[in-house]
Amino acid sequence: MAGCCLVRTVLIFLRMELKNFLKMATKRERAEVAVACNDSVSYLYQIAGNHRHASPLLATQIERYTFIVASLSEGRLESVPRASMVRHPEIFYGVGGDSEVIDESA
Repeated sequence: MAGCCLVRTVLIFLRMELKNFLKMATKRERAEVAVACNDSVSYLYQIAGNHRHASPLLATQIERYTFIVASLSEGRLESVPRASMVRHPEIFYGVGGDSEVIDESA
């Protein structure tokens, strides 16, 4: 092949969704996330069940605090990606930890 070949690959990581996080977390862990986000555990369940959508700010807070709780769980839990909780996840594409890799190979 002549020249450079541009291959665009979007990495998709299988991560824990809020529904699974809440199912696997202890009562105390669920409460810690809810209190840190200034919400109730019931509201987190509404978001997890797609009865409500989180605001971008709340989704970012949930992602941050689930990461903290997950890091203390010795591998039992994983953080919940913010894009999985909002009505329009495309607002987070290319922001922060969401990565897009461009591989230039000859």
